[in-house]
Amino acid sequence: MSIIKYAISGSFSNFSKKLDHVSKENGISKIRLMTNFLYCFILIGSGYSDYLNYKLYLRKKSEIKEYATIKTQDKFYEIVSPSAYKDFFSVKANFLKNFSKYIDRDSFYACSFEELEKFLKKHEVIMYKPVNGLAGANVKKIVTSEIDNIHEFYDEIMKKDILLEGYVKQHESVSKFAPNSVNTIRVMTFSYKGKSEIVLAMMRFGNGIENVDNFHKGGMGVLVDVETGCLVGNAVDKDDNIFESHPYSNIKFDGFKIPNWELVKNTCLEAANVSDKIHMVGWDVAVTDKGCTFIEGNRRAGWDLPQVLFNRGRKDLMNYCLNKINEEEGTNYKV
Repeated sequence: MSIIKYAISGSFSNFSKKLDHVSKENGISKIRLMTNFLYCFILIGSGYSDYLNYKLYLRKKSEIKEYATIKTQDKFYEIVSPSAYKDFFSVKANFLKNFSKYIDRDSFYACSFEELEKFLKKHEVIMYKPVNGLAGANVKKIVTSEIDNIHEFYDEIMKKDILLEGYVKQHESVSKFAPNSVNTIRVMTFSYKGKSEIVLAMMRFGNGIENVDNFHKGGMGVLVDVETGCLVGNAVDKDDNIFESHPYSNIKFDGFKIPNWELVKNTCLEAANVSDKIHMVGWDVAVTDKGCTFIEGNRRAGWDLPQVLFNRGRKDLMNYCLNKINEEEGTNYKV
């Protein structure tokens, strides 16, 4: 996709309306904001979402240049997680097979009608997921007793290429925040030549209404101290609302200690070495009473939530990873 397409992906009318709000809130004329947006577009390839999410209209040039836009991420991931190997992670059925050691739930995909009947009888609640879906799009929780016609349901999932999974029963202390969604930890790992490390970690929570915790589906995120497994500071959602406590449960975020954190870390570090082709992965991990389980692994984990939470650009983390490769290979990768 070209840089121009990056910039204009999304609704310009929606972007324009949001600029009206920004103009009023910050006392900056809309013409100046539009001019500044074009400047950021030329400087770093900023798109509409980048400009608004990172509040680039309030940043100095030196600060703007540190932000990883979608364009930057595309360049970075083609080095550390080449698209030639994407199906190992991106196709959910493949992920469940390749990382079965770290997953404690069963699934149904492209099997017979009789197998579907058995699967539905076994589970009271299931998750419905497009095999190649992104950002929680079209993912939903289904109570199996409410499926009116199993034959029609079977035809639907086969036609739409849908994966069904048993519902994860998360740790009670995590569920209390937002029980309607599985609230996951996004652990980003970098691995190279058998050595892996955690680059950063965040925890995501559903808003109490949606069935998923994704940032793009109304969820919110908060930073995790990698050493202690404690949440740090307040949570933030995509609309830049800041929450000291969860709006549904009123449980405070800062200081909450994630159960089974050492197991979560060790699991991610081990799994990071399963593929020697994909070096950067964003693992979505659910904590359970038994330990932890992967929900999925993202070959191209987004950097919007980390940069919003840190309130600064994190190209430094990308270049930290690229320098690890440069030291081994004598290359000169950078973003």
